[in-house]
Amino acid sequence: MSAPTINLSFHEQGSSVSASKLNGGLFINNEFVASKSGETIDVINPSTEEKIGSVSAANEKDVDVAVEAAQKAYDTVWGLNASGTVRCNLLIKLAEAFEANADELAAIESADNGKAFAIAKGFDVAEAAACLRYYGGWADKIHGKTIEVNNSKLAYTRHEPIGVVGQIIPWNFPLLMLAWKLGPALACGNCIVIKTAEQTPLSALKVASLIKDIFPPGVVNIITGYGAVAGAAIASHMNIEKVAFTGSTLVGRSIMKAAAQSNLKKVTLELGGKSPNIIFDDADLEEAVKWSAFGLFFNHGQCCCAGSRIFVQASIYDKFMEAFQKRVSEIKVGDPFKEDTFQGPQVSKVQYDRVMAYIKSGKEEGATVSMGGEKHGSKGYYIQPTIFTDVKEGTRIRNEEIFGPVVVVIKFDDEKDLIRQANDTVYGLAAAVFSRDISRAIDTAHKLHAGTVWVNCYNQLHSNVPFGGFKQSGIGRELGEYALANYTNVKAVHVNINQPAP
Repeated sequence: MSAPTINLSFHEQGSSVSASKLNGGLFINNEFVASKSGETIDVINPSTEEKIGSVSAANEKDVDVAVEAAQKAYDTVWGLNASGTVRCNLLIKLAEAFEANADELAAIESADNGKAFAIAKGFDVAEAAACLRYYGGWADKIHGKTIEVNNSKLAYTRHEPIGVVGQIIPWNFPLLMLAWKLGPALACGNCIVIKTAEQTPLSALKVASLIKDIFPPGVVNIITGYGAVAGAAIASHMNIEKVAFTGSTLVGRSIMKAAAQSNLKKVTLELGGKSPNIIFDDADLEEAVKWSAFGLFFNHGQCCCAGSRIFVQASIYDKFMEAFQKRVSEIKVGDPFKEDTFQGPQVSKVQYDRVMAYIKSGKEEGATVSMGGEKHGSKGYYIQPTIFTDVKEGTRIRNEEIFGPVVVVIKFDDEKDLIRQANDTVYGLAAAVFSRDISRAIDTAHKLHAGTVWVNCYNQLHSNVPFGGFKQSGIGRELGEYALANYTNVKAVHVNINQPAP
């Protein structure tokens, strides 16, 4: 049984590629293979609602094979057998391969996910390469310390790789999340079985072809499949010692439960958010409006850290709303391959229906549709940029993560009550504060229950700065030195020098 092949053609502007041919198989032990069952998943272009092709759908037996390949690689060519210098060089080679194939990777991402080609190339591919290069720099700097106990003993610690790790990535940033997961895990010496989102598998398959030419067989295994089957198999696998998941809080709970009920594997989770964005009366209004629009509508609102609750001080509320609506009205929604497109379609029919259901709920709950609220165009999963006002506390659109181009704008007077409202959420991923008074901004930032707080900006992510959430937004941190702790075991070694036995 042969693996499926996918032929893509592109019509993007400013690109050096017009087509791409991908192997749609499971990437195991540096080979593309069909799934054991022969089952496949159809891949749909969200801009046209047409089928792009099919990829293999992994099941539990395929995960077993991938884990076996990863374990063999860990025991022979990776793990403690590959020096930090070797890991560094290979990660940097992969970063360079991302950059050399930037146009093709971006075009695949646009066709598969729906994001604008210019953004996919300028942000997703560029930041993914930067992340891999950053962790390449860490690979030979992961070490423990010596601990002074007494003159009769030498004690020291080692930060050793965990072994075979499982990783599950989402559909909103397929390439970037792939890099966020691969970078620290490989830098620390682990071998990987990583599952793509079933909606957006294609860019990872292109990356797999790059990995094949750089890394030894079995070090990185990339599988496609459904979360309820392949993802569940990773979470519960007895020979996977750690699982990292990015996605919804609901699925995160099931991942954690499966990990606990199997071999009590280590877990890191990067989950949902309902992030507050606070605009004080002394903010630079023009900049606050621009950043607020970017903070929600970037990536079509499909960001876990999106600033989906905007709190505006009453004295500037009317001015803000006038300027904000004007800014949002200028957002270009349409074909991802057109130069001026900012917002493409939602990733799938399921996600489109989910967002439209939230919009309907907001209307039924009495909120005012200040702008948008309808389908955009007649083809593709496009939704108009939508602004709700007069949103009561306790309503679904105010409390629940929508994950689409829908924002609620809330007027506030009392600053003390503002903090209560901002923190009135089960999530705690991100927040933002806009104010020219830096003391006010920092004081507010410290009172917000969030893993990231931006001051006078939004959606700024850097490979060397940790990212993760409080409360039900997750466990552990991605990025920066902090992420290395997710992929190492600390071993203490006691060496007796001249202490006699008791």
